[in-house]
Amino acid sequence: MTTIEGEFLRGAGPVAVLKLLERGEMYGYELVEALERRTDGILAMGQSTLYPMLYNLEAKGFIAARWDESGARPRKYYRLTADGRRKLAADAKSWHRLTVAMEALGLTSSIPGVVA
Repeated sequence: MTTIEGEFLRGAGPVAVLKLLERGEMYGYELVEALERRTDGILAMGQSTLYPMLYNLEAKGFIAARWDESGARPRKYYRLTADGRRKLAADAKSWHRLTVAMEALGLTSSIPGVVA
């Protein structure tokens, strides 16, 4: 499957990360793996893309981080904050409206594997 690049990833990536963290805290590589696995590679991104995104989300207060040094190697875990939950809810509504608008234009019916 081809990954999504450019503007789409800049918009979809943070929302996808927030959605994954909605279930519970995860560390960076775990997020990379989950994004690739759960989206069939469409939202796959390397650590060089993910970590700046995580730092940005943390700076905006949407996620918080903590270090865990109890394992074989230290890991930085990220979790959704209350502001992050509100941001995710607002973004989910926006994505839904966008999807409905694209379906109204008949765009999704022309995409292989997508049923409108």
